[in-house]
Amino acid sequence: MNSFKKTCITALSMAAALSLAACGGSSAAASSTAAAAASAAGTAAAAATSVLHDANGDGKLVIYGIYKSGDQTWFLNEGKAAKAAVEAAGGTFNYVDVQTDGQKELDAINNAIANKADGIVTCTPDQTMSQNIVDLCKENNLNVVACDDALEDTSGTKLVPWVGISGKVIGESVGQWVCDYIKANSLDSDTSTGLLMMTMNTVSSCVPRTDGESEIIYKNYPDYQNNGRMFTVDYDGTTEKGNTQSAAIFTGHPEIKKWIVFGANEEGVVGAVRALETAGLDKDSVAVGMGAYLAKDEYKKGSAMKAAPFFSDVAIGQGSVQALFDLIDGKDVQLETAVPATMTTPDNYKDVMGDEAN
Repeated sequence: MNSFKKTCITALSMAAALSLAACGGSSAAASSTAAAAASAAGTAAAAATSVLHDANGDGKLVIYGIYKSGDQTWFLNEGKAAKAAVEAAGGTFNYVDVQTDGQKELDAINNAIANKADGIVTCTPDQTMSQNIVDLCKENNLNVVACDDALEDTSGTKLVPWVGISGKVIGESVGQWVCDYIKANSLDSDTSTGLLMMTMNTVSSCVPRTDGESEIIYKNYPDYQNNGRMFTVDYDGTTEKGNTQSAAIFTGHPEIKKWIVFGANEEGVVGAVRALETAGLDKDSVAVGMGAYLAKDEYKKGSAMKAAPFFSDVAIGQGSVQALFDLIDGKDVQLETAVPATMTTPDNYKDVMGDEAN
């Protein structure tokens, strides 16, 4: 029987008790019935004020979202979706930006513990601290779900449930778009055309993306492995670093007049687009984003950003919270949950992204 039915039956019982008293029952019987009704009312009130997913039994639902680079659009959108999911369940969501500082994440977790949080969702800034994070949560009975970047051991095995994207598959889709573009524009033998792949080799969730990109390109155009026109640059995921690192490549290779740029995240690729503009190379160059959450605005500008796989930050925010709720409720939670992706262009992004295109 659900709580609504229980409350309704209790209310009817109270009404019946009051009716008996008003109809002149004995004072002892009336007192006994009234006491029983009062007790039942108290039980109903407690049930009505209880919340779902209350891990520590304090009558409150408190969830922390602890994100690296929490000022970036991706994590802000993901956090908003997570907050909405928690608030829909009657709880409170605390968004914490720990930037790229692993110690700040540990501090945020300790703060969550002190505030009797029921669980956390987190994208760690330092995956080498994964075991420490998991141990800290376990020691304090704090439920944890990883989003975007997994909490994993040194062999890459996930330590807690993870919600994110299939980096390899999405990287392959980017690589295929690049190959199709090269073919459509007969650029494979054009010595003034160069490819720039922007990597984030210290972030495990990003490595499969660029692995997928390069594997598809080399499969279709093996000459790019040694023709001197495939360039790579590593960066930290920020627009600023993406800009400075790519600019050094562009200025260092004046023989390349047309660039095809792709990478590990959208912030870095946007930084490269700005560098192309500064160098006056953007009109004959193209860039492929990663997520479309920034690409949608680049499409509106008519910049060199011409494609991006769309995978929803909203879906990851909602999915990570649902996985956490299931974990709190003692349900079986799969260790890996990947959201789907669809390639967007300036022509189709509104149809593909729906409300998220705004």
